Amino acid sequence: MVNPQHRTFLSQAYILLVLLFLYAPIAVLIIFSFNNLRSTSVWGGFSFRWYKELLQDRQILSALYYTLTIAILSSIISAIAGTVAAIGIHRMHPLARRIILAINNVPVLNPDIVTGVSLMTLFTALRLRLGFTTLLLSHITFNIPYVVLCILPRLRQIPKEVTEAAMDLGATPTYVFFHVILPEIRSAIFTGFLIAFTLSVDDFVISFFTTGSGVNNLPIVVYSMARRGINPKINAVSTLLFITVFCLLMIINKRDANIQKLEV
Repeated sequence: MVNPQHRTFLSQAYILLVLLFLYAPIAVLIIFSFNNLRSTSVWGGFSFRWYKELLQDRQILSALYYTLTIAILSSIISAIAGTVAAIGIHRMHPLARRIILAINNVPVLNPDIVTGVSLMTLFTALRLRLGFTTLLLSHITFNIPYVVLCILPRLRQIPKEVTEAAMDLGATPTYVFFHVILPEIRSAIFTGFLIAFTLSVDDFVISFFTTGSGVNNLPIVVYSMARRGINPKINAVSTLLFITVFCLLMIINKRDANIQKLEV
């Protein structure tokens, strides 16, 4: 028999090794983003040199503008469309609900490269010029399923009697939605918005196939910079992206924890 204390120690050691394997490269990247030298192996002193050069790089600033614009617009539209879709799915017949949910889960489970090529083929068939519009539409497309999956569990927790009682008291469907349903699912909508924003900022594969010349997001620019060789500005950009995504995930986890405490 294994001693419970030894089992706990081995479990913690295993988790520590996994975390070390996952985050050690990111830690090295962040550290060398403050290196005064171009080298990624020799430390030349602490400096913000590459961050300063980053802010003077027009290509990166343009990519940052498109990244944030696409992420904000696609997240807002996805949150609205996903909310309406989730409510519609929730009110469907059980069989129809299972079928629609299976269709909704296809973009989530589908490889990004398949989704990207499919969207590119669709836009080309519709004679849409690849650029800002197609990039925005593609981000909305792969964000909506995640928003739906965030909101549906919250809708299931709302007692059916609550909405029925409001309707019996003379409330219109519009009033019930804005004053009964929306306050209950507001936190889920915000979580879906943050997840959509994170996915949009982070996406490379789908964006690569659905954008045109002159419209690039940060992941595409980082990829093109990396192909030309080691550039310390890549470390700085990657560090900022990591910090942004990490902060958003912390906000999501904090909100989920607060919601669970309130429910308990």
